[in-house]
Amino acid sequence: MLEGASQAIGAVAIIDVFRAFSTAAVVLANGASKITMVGTVDEALWLRRSGVGDVCMGEVGGRMPAGFDFGNSPFAVSGIDFHGKAIIQRTSAGTQGIVAATGADRLFAAALVTASATARALRSGAAGQITLVAMGNNAIARADEDELCALHLRNLLEGRKGNPQAVREVILAGADVARFGDPARPDSHPADLEIALDIDRYDFAIRVAMEAGRPVARIAHAA
Repeated sequence: MLEGASQAIGAVAIIDVFRAFSTAAVVLANGASKITMVGTVDEALWLRRSGVGDVCMGEVGGRMPAGFDFGNSPFAVSGIDFHGKAIIQRTSAGTQGIVAATGADRLFAAALVTASATARALRSGAAGQITLVAMGNNAIARADEDELCALHLRNLLEGRKGNPQAVREVILAGADVARFGDPARPDSHPADLEIALDIDRYDFAIRVAMEAGRPVARIAHAA
C-alpha cells in the first residue's frame, strides 16, 4: 500500500485494478496522449487551469470530485475519443502510490487489463529488483483484486502462464464486487467490473516517468 509504494525500488509496478489503472488504460487506448498523476484534487484542477492537461478524472471516496470531467469509471470513458487530450488523474489509491514511488528506477501503473504487457515491460529492463505494490482500498486496506493481480504478475514474471480465469473467478467470489450495481453506489457501474476483469484487454504497459517534476503516464508497447 502507500508505505510499500514509498519504499519500492527497482522496476516497480503500482497495482490498482478497481479502478484507477483500468480507467487509465482505457483513456490511453482511446487516444489520450498522456496522464499526469497527482495526489490532490486541487492540484488536478490547477494543472487543468494552467494548461498542463485538458481533462480531470478520478475520485475522492469513490465519487467524482466537483469540477472534474470524469469519475474513476472505465465504463464511463470507454466510449470517449480522447485523441490529442492530456489527462490529469487523481484517485485515493493508485495515483497516491505513483506519487509516493520516488525510489523506483522504472515505474509502471498496473492492472489486470494490462497484465501480460506489464510483466514483459518489467522484465525487459536491466536485471535487478522488481517490486509489486498492491494498493488496496484507499491505500490503507488490502483488496482481493490488487493482491491477486500481484500474484498473477509474479507468475508471469517467473515464467509461468498463470490462470487468468481462476484469478477472475476468485475476485468475483469476493465481497468487494457487491458494490458494482448497488443502487446506493451509482459511482460503481456493473460494466466497470467487466472491464477491470477483462485480463489482457490491452497489449501495452503503462509506463510512468517524471516530466517537469510530476509523474506522467504513457503507453509503452512492451517487447
